[in-house]
Amino acid sequence: MDRPENYRFHNGAKAALPFAPEEYDARLMGLRAIMDGRGVDAVVLTSMHNIAYYSGFLYCSFGRPYALVVTARDSVTVSAGIDAGQPWRRGHGDNITYTDWARTNFWTTVAGIAGKGRVIGYEGDHLTLQQKVRLDEALSPRETIDIAADTMRQRMKKSPAETELIRHGAAVADVGGYTIRDAIRVGLREIDVAIAGRDAMELEIARRFPDAEYRDTWVWFQSGLNTDGAHNPVTGRVIERGDILSLNTFPMTSGYYTALERTMFAAEVDEASLKIWEANIGAHEYGMSLLRPGVTCAEVTHRISDFFAERDLLQYRTFGYGHSFGILSHYYGREAGLELREDIDTVLEPGMVISMEPMLTIPQGQPGAGGYREHDILVIGEDGAEDITKYPYGPDFNVVG
Repeated sequence: MDRPENYRFHNGAKAALPFAPEEYDARLMGLRAIMDGRGVDAVVLTSMHNIAYYSGFLYCSFGRPYALVVTARDSVTVSAGIDAGQPWRRGHGDNITYTDWARTNFWTTVAGIAGKGRVIGYEGDHLTLQQKVRLDEALSPRETIDIAADTMRQRMKKSPAETELIRHGAAVADVGGYTIRDAIRVGLREIDVAIAGRDAMELEIARRFPDAEYRDTWVWFQSGLNTDGAHNPVTGRVIERGDILSLNTFPMTSGYYTALERTMFAAEVDEASLKIWEANIGAHEYGMSLLRPGVTCAEVTHRISDFFAERDLLQYRTFGYGHSFGILSHYYGREAGLELREDIDTVLEPGMVISMEPMLTIPQGQPGAGGYREHDILVIGEDGAEDITKYPYGPDFNVVG
C-alpha cells in the first residue's frame, strides 16, 4: 500500500464559523501587512490562539503538532489524520491532513506549503526548541523571524464582531453567577456548586450559539482557605457557615474566554472580613473609573496600588489588576502586552477589552483571612469604558446560603 505523507480530506460542507468569512479575510490582511513590514515570505503559526484567530479552527493537540501556514496568497491549516474532516469544516481557507506513518510528515507538509529557502515567520513564544530545529531542517529558511509580538498587538484591538461575541460571553458568565448564587448552601461541597454553574453556562452558550462547537467552559468555586489563590482548582471541601467564598465562572465560546469573579460569604460575614471586602470593592470601583483611552496600563496600576498603600493593604496584593480578552484560555493564549502591571506601558485605545480585578489575600490566622476578588469586563470606547458585566458585587447581594 502506498502511504502518502499528506492528503486533502474535505469531508462535508463548510460549517458556520464564529465569524463571517470577511472577518477572517480582514485578519489575514492584517497578518500579511505584518509580513510585508517584516520582510517575511511565509508564516508558520503553531499556537491554538493564533490558528483560531486567523482561521477559526481550534485544534485539540493530544501530543500532535498543528499549523496554519500563511503566504501572500494562501492560508492553509495543517492537521492530523485523527481529526478527519473537522478542521476543514471548522476552518476558513484550505486544509491539508498529514499522516503519522513517519514523524517527519508534519514538517514535510508545512514545507510543501511555505516553501524552502524563504524568510519564515514563527511564534517564538510557542514553538519549542525541538520543533524549531525540525522547522529549520525541513524548510531550510534563509532567515526566521519571530512575529509573536506582532500578532499579539493585532489581536489586542477587537473588531465589532469580536466585541459582540465577548458581550455574549459576559452575559453567559452572569448566568453562571446567578445559578451558583442560587445553589450555595452550607453543607454543600465546592464541586457540587461548580457543576451547577458550569452546566448552566454550557446550556446558555448552546442556546445563544446553536451552530457552535461546545468545549472548555469551566468554574472555579473556592471556599475558606482555598480562596487564597485566584487559580485554585475546585475541591470536595464542604461549605461552612461564615466561610469566605470565591465565585469564578469562565464560559468559553469558540475559543473566546470571558469571566465573572465575585467575593461571597456563606450566610454571614464578620466585621474584619467586611472591612477588607469593602476596601477591595473600593479599589475595584476606583480602578474601573481609571480605564479610558489614552492612559497606560502602568499608570492605572500605580494609582490602584497607591489606593491600597494608603489603607495599609498593598502588601496583600497578589498579582496585576486586569488583562485583555479575546482568543485565550487557562491553557492557551495570552495578550501580555495588555495587562494592568507596572511594567506594561501599553496605551489603552478604543476597541480594546480589559478586565478590572483587584485581589487581596489575607493569610490564615489573621482577622479577615481569605482571598477577596471582584472582576468586571470593560470595553474601551472613544470617551471612556463600558462595563459589560452585570452581576452585582458587594455584601448586599453576595452574603448567601
